[in-house]
Amino acid sequence: MREELELSVGEFVAVLNQTLEYAYSSVIIYGELANFHINRDRWVYFDLKDDYAKVSFFGSKFILPGPLEDGMMLKVRGVPRLHPAYGFSVNVTNITPMGEGSIKRLSDLLKQKLAAEGLFAPERKRPLTYPPARIGLIAAWQSAAFSDFTKILNDRWGGIEIVALDSMVQGEGAPGELIRAVEYFSALAEPPDVLVIIRGGGSPEDLAAFNNEQVTRAVAASRVPTLVAIGHEKDISLAELAADRRASTPSNAAEILVPDKHEVLLNNEKLLGQMRHAVDMRISQALSALKLMNQSMPTVINLKLEHEIQRVFGSAELLKALSPGMTLKRGYAIVRSDGRVTDGSGLKTDDIVDIETAKHRFDAKVIGVRHGSKQ
Repeated sequence: MREELELSVGEFVAVLNQTLEYAYSSVIIYGELANFHINRDRWVYFDLKDDYAKVSFFGSKFILPGPLEDGMMLKVRGVPRLHPAYGFSVNVTNITPMGEGSIKRLSDLLKQKLAAEGLFAPERKRPLTYPPARIGLIAAWQSAAFSDFTKILNDRWGGIEIVALDSMVQGEGAPGELIRAVEYFSALAEPPDVLVIIRGGGSPEDLAAFNNEQVTRAVAASRVPTLVAIGHEKDISLAELAADRRASTPSNAAEILVPDKHEVLLNNEKLLGQMRHAVDMRISQALSALKLMNQSMPTVINLKLEHEIQRVFGSAELLKALSPGMTLKRGYAIVRSDGRVTDGSGLKTDDIVDIETAKHRFDAKVIGVRHGSKQ
């Protein structure tokens, strides 16, 4: 006969938890969310239920993927525990929404919350360096998105340094890896010019990581300007809304970041041709002007010379008319006293003066001084 265990309450709790830890170190349970509430803005309590049972859960507020409400379908990973005071519950380590309806509802609630905080505001958007010299890339290395992005980037431009981190982009572990990758690039002493996060399209469940609250906040808080490209045209993820720039596909992200070198070369050749044509036109115009100048130069010089000769002759005639000689010929005389020309001021009776006319020069004695009329 098998011996029964006799245990105290504390011993039973300890033994049961050891058994649970050994048998079920981690479990994933899915069901409909019920009785969800947050205590002290820190601890989360809720139930998952189906048509047959209900299980209680407990965890930290910071593991939430976004705002939750009763009725959502969730998949929860956790550790079964029997608490000494509060009974049985599952300690939550991860929460993932299930089904298109729940995923969309969670995304809508989170979008409203983050939009109210200003995380999607246009004024927060930073310009991207064009083209960048160094790119930080977060992607699944084995994905088509990674191959498409790097191929298009190198085909279009080339010579750009890419620092790539391999990251999960879907599934339970994706949010944590994405967040750590963004934080890694932000912490670099010399961060890249732009941080690119890419993945291809997929179902709402596949893309759930990019509607996760913590991932969205990490993208918004990135020290490095961000470009997020999720290849899903139907819906825009919250991470794309929080990014500085979004692209419709990974290939489109490469097109946004760099120009097409072939187009640049063609444009440069076209511009060079236009410059050559403009230079040829200027040279042709200058030669025509020089030719015209050469043709008209003799006439211009002759006219200028004739004008200057006339001006010199006119000045000479004026000087001649104003010269003392011409004044004497008109009947005037020059009176000098002690060798200097005088107008009679200071002369006295019996002073000897020198008088010069147009034809004669003689000495005279002053016999009287009279004041002439004022003009």
